[in-house]
Amino acid sequence: MSETYVECLVARKPSVILSFLKILLIMLTVVFLMIGGVFLPGLVVAIITGVGAYFATMNANIEYEYLYLDREISVDKVMAKSRRKKANTFSVDKMEVLAPLNSHRLDSYRNRNSKTLDYSSGVAAQPEKRYMMVCEGDVKVIFEPNAEMVKAIQSIAPRKVFTD
Repeated sequence: MSETYVECLVARKPSVILSFLKILLIMLTVVFLMIGGVFLPGLVVAIITGVGAYFATMNANIEYEYLYLDREISVDKVMAKSRRKKANTFSVDKMEVLAPLNSHRLDSYRNRNSKTLDYSSGVAAQPEKRYMMVCEGDVKVIFEPNAEMVKAIQSIAPRKVFTD
Protein backbone atom coordinates (compact mmCIF):
# COMPACT_ATOMS: atom_id res chain seq x y z
CA MET A 1 0.00 0.00 0.00
CA SER A 2 1.38 3.35 -1.02
CA GLU A 3 1.18 6.07 1.62
CA THR A 4 1.28 9.69 0.51
CA TYR A 5 2.49 12.28 3.00
CA VAL A 6 1.98 16.01 2.38
CA GLU A 7 2.06 18.82 4.88
CA CYS A 8 1.32 22.51 4.53
CA LEU A 9 1.54 25.44 6.96
CA VAL A 10 -0.64 28.57 6.63
CA ALA A 11 -0.53 31.62 8.88
CA ARG A 12 -3.84 33.23 9.77
CA LYS A 13 -4.19 36.95 9.21
CA PRO A 14 -3.38 38.67 12.53
CA SER A 15 -6.37 40.11 14.31
CA VAL A 16 -6.07 43.85 14.93
CA ILE A 17 -8.35 43.67 17.96
CA LEU A 18 -6.34 40.89 19.62
CA SER A 19 -3.05 42.68 18.91
CA PHE A 20 -4.42 45.86 20.49
CA LEU A 21 -5.81 43.89 23.44
CA LYS A 22 -2.45 42.18 23.96
CA ILE A 23 -0.58 45.50 24.13
CA LEU A 24 -3.23 47.03 26.39
CA LEU A 25 -3.16 44.11 28.82
CA ILE A 26 0.64 44.11 28.99
CA MET A 27 0.63 47.83 29.78
CA LEU A 28 -2.07 47.37 32.43
CA THR A 29 -0.09 44.51 33.97
CA VAL A 30 2.99 46.71 34.33
CA VAL A 31 0.97 49.57 35.84
CA PHE A 32 -0.80 47.32 38.34
CA LEU A 33 2.48 45.63 39.29
CA MET A 34 3.83 49.05 40.25
CA ILE A 35 0.66 49.79 42.22
CA GLY A 36 0.78 46.28 43.73
CA GLY A 37 3.96 47.20 45.60
CA VAL A 38 1.87 49.57 47.72
CA PHE A 39 -1.65 48.10 47.62
CA LEU A 40 -2.38 44.37 47.64
CA PRO A 41 -5.49 44.59 45.37
CA GLY A 42 -3.24 46.07 42.67
CA LEU A 43 -1.17 42.88 42.70
CA VAL A 44 -4.28 40.71 42.25
CA VAL A 45 -5.40 42.82 39.27
CA ALA A 46 -1.86 42.58 37.83
CA ILE A 47 -2.04 38.78 37.97
CA ILE A 48 -5.45 38.76 36.23
CA THR A 49 -4.31 41.14 33.46
CA GLY A 50 -1.09 39.13 33.08
CA VAL A 51 -3.06 35.94 32.49
CA GLY A 52 -5.28 37.81 30.02
CA ALA A 53 -2.18 39.09 28.20
CA TYR A 54 -0.85 35.54 27.95
CA PHE A 55 -4.05 34.23 26.33
CA ALA A 56 -4.29 37.26 24.02
CA THR A 57 -0.69 36.65 22.90
CA MET A 58 -1.38 32.97 22.23
CA ASN A 59 -4.48 33.72 20.14
CA ALA A 60 -3.09 36.72 18.26
CA ASN A 61 -0.59 34.68 16.19
CA ILE A 62 -2.19 31.49 14.88
CA GLU A 63 -1.01 29.16 12.15
CA TYR A 64 -2.76 26.12 10.75
CA GLU A 65 -0.86 23.02 9.71
CA TYR A 66 -2.54 20.62 7.31
CA LEU A 67 -1.28 17.08 7.12
CA TYR A 68 -2.45 14.56 4.54
CA LEU A 69 -1.54 10.96 5.29
CA ASP A 70 -3.24 7.73 4.28
CA ARG A 71 -6.64 9.13 3.21
CA GLU A 72 -6.86 11.47 6.19
CA ILE A 73 -6.53 15.24 6.43
CA SER A 74 -5.45 16.41 9.85
CA VAL A 75 -5.58 20.07 10.89
CA ASP A 76 -3.46 21.36 13.77
CA LYS A 77 -3.63 24.82 15.30
CA VAL A 78 -0.22 26.30 16.19
CA MET A 79 -0.54 29.17 18.66
CA ALA A 80 2.26 31.76 18.93
CA LYS A 81 4.65 29.28 17.29
CA SER A 82 5.00 27.49 20.61
CA ARG A 83 1.86 25.44 21.35
CA ARG A 84 0.24 22.91 19.05
CA LYS A 85 -3.35 21.79 19.41
CA LYS A 86 -5.14 19.23 17.26
CA ALA A 87 -8.06 21.02 15.64
CA ASN A 88 -9.75 18.30 13.59
CA THR A 89 -9.32 15.22 11.39
CA PHE A 90 -11.25 14.55 8.20
CA SER A 91 -11.46 11.35 6.18
CA VAL A 92 -11.26 11.61 2.40
CA ASP A 93 -13.68 8.68 2.15
CA LYS A 94 -16.39 10.77 3.88
CA MET A 95 -15.71 13.86 1.76
CA GLU A 96 -18.43 14.84 -0.73
CA VAL A 97 -16.59 17.55 -2.68
CA LEU A 98 -13.40 19.60 -2.59
CA ALA A 99 -13.26 22.71 -4.78
CA PRO A 100 -11.98 26.30 -4.74
CA LEU A 101 -14.11 28.60 -2.61
CA ASN A 102 -15.54 30.52 -5.58
CA SER A 103 -16.16 27.46 -7.77
CA HIS A 104 -19.58 26.83 -9.31
CA ARG A 105 -19.30 23.21 -8.18
CA LEU A 106 -20.10 24.34 -4.62
CA ASP A 107 -23.34 26.15 -5.54
CA SER A 108 -25.56 23.31 -4.36
CA TYR A 109 -23.75 23.19 -1.00
CA ARG A 110 -23.75 26.94 -0.18
CA ASN A 111 -27.34 27.19 1.08
CA ARG A 112 -27.14 24.19 3.39
CA ASN A 113 -27.50 24.91 7.07
CA SER A 114 -24.36 23.17 8.18
CA LYS A 115 -21.45 23.93 10.44
CA THR A 116 -18.64 25.89 8.74
CA LEU A 117 -15.08 25.52 10.03
CA ASP A 118 -12.55 28.09 8.78
CA TYR A 119 -8.94 26.90 8.96
CA SER A 120 -7.64 29.33 6.34
CA SER A 121 -5.59 32.51 6.44
CA GLY A 122 -8.75 34.58 6.05
CA VAL A 123 -7.32 36.48 3.07
CA ALA A 124 -9.23 36.44 -0.21
CA ALA A 125 -6.48 36.34 -2.85
CA GLN A 126 -6.70 36.48 -6.61
CA PRO A 127 -6.71 33.76 -7.84
CA GLU A 128 -8.51 32.15 -4.93
CA LYS A 129 -6.23 29.80 -2.97
CA ARG A 130 -8.80 28.74 -0.39
CA TYR A 131 -10.73 25.52 -0.88
CA MET A 132 -13.98 24.30 0.62
CA MET A 133 -14.43 20.67 1.55
CA VAL A 134 -17.88 19.31 2.37
CA CYS A 135 -17.84 16.25 4.61
CA GLU A 136 -20.92 14.04 4.98
CA GLY A 137 -23.20 17.00 4.23
CA ASP A 138 -23.08 18.46 7.71
CA VAL A 139 -19.62 20.09 7.90
CA LYS A 140 -18.09 22.63 5.51
CA VAL A 141 -14.34 23.14 5.95
CA ILE A 142 -12.50 26.12 4.47
CA PHE A 143 -8.73 25.67 4.23
CA GLU A 144 -5.73 26.56 2.04
CA PRO A 145 -3.93 23.45 0.80
CA ASN A 146 -0.95 23.71 -1.53
CA ALA A 147 -1.02 22.26 -5.05
CA GLU A 148 0.81 19.11 -3.95
CA MET A 149 -1.84 18.34 -1.33
CA VAL A 150 -4.68 18.91 -3.79
CA LYS A 151 -3.03 16.52 -6.27
CA ALA A 152 -2.56 13.88 -3.57
CA ILE A 153 -6.23 14.08 -2.58
CA GLN A 154 -7.27 14.11 -6.24
CA SER A 155 -5.32 10.90 -6.89
CA ILE A 156 -7.40 9.15 -4.21
CA ALA A 157 -10.82 10.70 -5.03
CA PRO A 158 -10.71 12.06 -8.61
CA ARG A 159 -14.48 12.52 -8.95
CA LYS A 160 -14.75 14.55 -5.75
CA VAL A 161 -11.85 17.00 -6.24
CA PHE A 162 -12.07 19.97 -8.60
CA THR A 163 -9.45 22.64 -9.33
CA ASP A 164 -11.46 25.01 -11.53
